[in-house]
Amino acid sequence: MRGQAGSEALVIVHSWHHGNTRKVAEALARILGAEVRTPDRVDPATLGEYDLVGFGAGIDSGRHYRPILDLADRLPPGGGRRVFLFSTCGVPAAFARGEAFDRLVEANHAELRARLADRGYAIAGEFSCVGFNTNSFLKHFGGLNKGRPDAADLARAEDFARGLLAAPRGERLEPSRTTR
Repeated sequence: MRGQAGSEALVIVHSWHHGNTRKVAEALARILGAEVRTPDRVDPATLGEYDLVGFGAGIDSGRHYRPILDLADRLPPGGGRRVFLFSTCGVPAAFARGEAFDRLVEANHAELRARLADRGYAIAGEFSCVGFNTNSFLKHFGGLNKGRPDAADLARAEDFARGLLAAPRGERLEPSRTTR
């Protein structure tokens, strides 16, 4: 799809459990004018048609869910093509701010970031927010972060997408603008 800045963009998301990350993907896509696809609906050979590609999933045990990592392993050489990373995670919302959260996101995104960089993709920015979490024992207590991502989280995702469109090619958004 043609983005607001005249570029082609694609948002790839693996989202299950509660659809947390899908909500973020749709918010990003609205601003970027992008189509949203799941990893199983992406032909890696066609990514060269896009100026900007987003890769996102929930975080499981400190990394993106396997389907998005597996897709990254099948990608052709990137040749500097701009990509961005996004995620939702189930940490308590009270901890989802400041430098500590920035470090957590950096660690959570490390494996996907490395796989993409190793293939020659340029990471334009990263975004993360909390999501509703009913994993493990949390389901017995009604879960954690009910209602998240909320309107404020999705507005931050949209601001992040606007930053991607406004950033000169090759410029990476600062983490302080991409996570909260």
